[in-house]
Amino acid sequence: MAGPHLQQPSFLLATLKADCVNKPFAQRCRDLETVIEELPAKELHGIFPWLVESIFGSLDGIIVGWNLRCLQGRTNPNEYSVALDFLDPSGPMMKLVYKLQAEEYRYDFPVSYLPGPVKASIQEQVLPECSLYHNKVQFPSSGGLGLNLALNPFEYYMFYFAISLITQKNSPATHHVSPSNSAYFILVDTYLKCFLPTEGSVLPPPSSNPGGAIPSPTPRSPAVPFSSYGMHHTSLLKRHIAHQPSVNADPASQEIWRSETLLQIFVEMWLHHYSLEMYQKMQSPHVKESFKPTEEHVLVVRLLVKHLHAFSNSLKPEPLSPSAHSHTASPLEEFKRVVIPRFVQEKLYIFLQHCFGHWPLDASFRAVLEMWLSYLQPWRYAPEKPPQSTEPLPRSVSEKWAAFIQENLLMYTKLFVGFLNRALRTDLVSPKNALMVFRVAKVFAQPNLAEMILKGEQLFLEPELVIPHRQHRLFMSPTLGGSFLSSRSPAVTDASFKVKSHVYSLEGQDFQYKQMFGTEVRNLVLKLAQLICQAQQTAKSISDHSAETMASQSFFSWFRFTPSDMNGSYTGNDLDEIGQDSIKKTDEYLEKALEYLCQIFKLSEAQLTQMMMKCGTAQDENGKKQLPDCIASENGLILTPLGRYQIINGLRRFELQYQGDTELQPIRSYENAALVRLLFRLSSALNERFADQMEVLCSRDDFVGRLCRYHLTNPQLIQKIRYSPVVRDRTSQNWGPRISLRFLASYRTLISLLLIYFLASWFHIGPVGCTFIILTGYFLYAVIMTFFFEGWKPHEH
Repeated sequence: MAGPHLQQPSFLLATLKADCVNKPFAQRCRDLETVIEELPAKELHGIFPWLVESIFGSLDGIIVGWNLRCLQGRTNPNEYSVALDFLDPSGPMMKLVYKLQAEEYRYDFPVSYLPGPVKASIQEQVLPECSLYHNKVQFPSSGGLGLNLALNPFEYYMFYFAISLITQKNSPATHHVSPSNSAYFILVDTYLKCFLPTEGSVLPPPSSNPGGAIPSPTPRSPAVPFSSYGMHHTSLLKRHIAHQPSVNADPASQEIWRSETLLQIFVEMWLHHYSLEMYQKMQSPHVKESFKPTEEHVLVVRLLVKHLHAFSNSLKPEPLSPSAHSHTASPLEEFKRVVIPRFVQEKLYIFLQHCFGHWPLDASFRAVLEMWLSYLQPWRYAPEKPPQSTEPLPRSVSEKWAAFIQENLLMYTKLFVGFLNRALRTDLVSPKNALMVFRVAKVFAQPNLAEMILKGEQLFLEPELVIPHRQHRLFMSPTLGGSFLSSRSPAVTDASFKVKSHVYSLEGQDFQYKQMFGTEVRNLVLKLAQLICQAQQTAKSISDHSAETMASQSFFSWFRFTPSDMNGSYTGNDLDEIGQDSIKKTDEYLEKALEYLCQIFKLSEAQLTQMMMKCGTAQDENGKKQLPDCIASENGLILTPLGRYQIINGLRRFELQYQGDTELQPIRSYENAALVRLLFRLSSALNERFADQMEVLCSRDDFVGRLCRYHLTNPQLIQKIRYSPVVRDRTSQNWGPRISLRFLASYRTLISLLLIYFLASWFHIGPVGCTFIILTGYFLYAVIMTFFFEGWKPHEH
């Protein structure tokens, strides 16, 4: 019987609400367990919606509830264990669910909080294809607000549990929590193992009556006429009969009603946020994204995918006689056969397509990547153990997985192309980005996998088979899709027909397929290989620069002195902060990724050598990076599109230099500001007073002229100007001979002089004598250097 609408809060409800404020968490759970055990379903019916909301939070996200996503055993061990015990499949909460289930109560769930495509479909009075919503839509009565779904207690509980992952906004504490260790993540894993078991059958509901069992819910009624919903009759029959058992179905089939309901709810709440039509609209850059999945959301979906592979792979081998199979296969075994193609494939494909196209180009994409790779490798979750081998050779993919690969062809090929386009726009010098390229290349390089993908493409491209429109719509039926075809379906013997039906059901009849092993994708792979080579060279350059910097650091580095001159450039990168170990990891990841790509696409050594030579030309004779790609013009260097790409991806960069008068550059952290200003005034006065005399001395061709040019000119200034993207007219500027005393304002110079005077005092040398020795030594050094390096400037910093 259908339950009445909720009445005014009872005394029991008011008492429980008061306990939430006055009692600790563990005590509240013990009291709730006592209430559930002792009170009848009639009284518990009134508190059930409030209890579910108080645990999982409100649908609008205002009420947080128990905050299971942030509850961890490491930080709150007591609350963590109490919550898991209370919500366990055999715990008090599920006993309450089954107690209410036996009385066939119904609870309203607002349609407005369902995923976008489902909500839009119901609001447009079109029944969704998923049987989860059939016979549940309740139109508002006079004065009512909005549409509702009438759910049984198990569905209501699981709806709230699943949607709390989406509706509950991230709190500041969430960013410091490991999602895989949270109570929510553990509960998802527990429910999957209980209701989708890989061994044995689904455990029966716990009985609250001694000696008695809770009866199974009434089998779902057959399809209701579409006219009762104001919808089209034929569409409903097409969608509904393929999924839903009749009233006279074998009662044994009801053993999996919880399994099917749980899976449908998880898939609908977590994956069905994009429809095929919505995804096509999202390709436009002007359309605002309606739903943005989080990294935690993706991690939970990956857990679901991994368990579904294990669940499907636990299917018992089919008997040789088809007739024997039809009589002996249990409903759970039949469910394992169709669980991935019927319930998951299409929605997961669209979900991944959206993530590949809209996820930020940062390291957080790793969660999406691993979820995708988990789906592509069902053999990792097969029960059989790989043969033990002394050599760690990669395991070959068995031919028995060819059907799965062919009937999930787009998951392998189109999403691989999507990943290539992402990789070409990321900075592969970053270790995290290099790791993602390595992971994908390693998975696709597994022996025999590329050959099976190529075979699937060849089957799809066979021109003989033409799929009529009616047949295409038939093969969109989940009953016929996927790797585990139900025995009740007509046997599909044509592998080409199965591959085509898979592709057209996901992308439509007008889809233009891009071959993974075709010329266009191969060119993308070659571009990625070239980018990998460039990233390796960049990482090596950064590593060499970091090593030189570390080697040249002086004893006074704790004073924040820098050994480079004032006009030195900055070539920093995030790897400088990460360290040499990460640079080595980057190089290892990229080297192995390049090796795997060569295996997958049969790249020859000649092509690799040519790419390496192109990358080698990007390095000048000193092993340093060249300028970004530019075009010389009257106003200086102008970046080309390639040059902009090189700068954005960190492949090349301009040297950041101060190109004005070295006397006027900003005061550095290792200089004394007062001394800089004082010495500048003194230098300016000397230069103004003796400018003509210095000009005459520097113009001489004898040794005195060379010695003066060595001290009073800076010929390197014009050479450094060429590294700027805009030259203007600085090449024509001539600063002329001048005296610069700014080097005396450096803390390094001052402390060095103090140390020299201090050491001289040990040998009983006074300040005057020490000064004379310093000047004499410097003069002799300058004379020697003048003979060899006339343009070198030791006092310019």
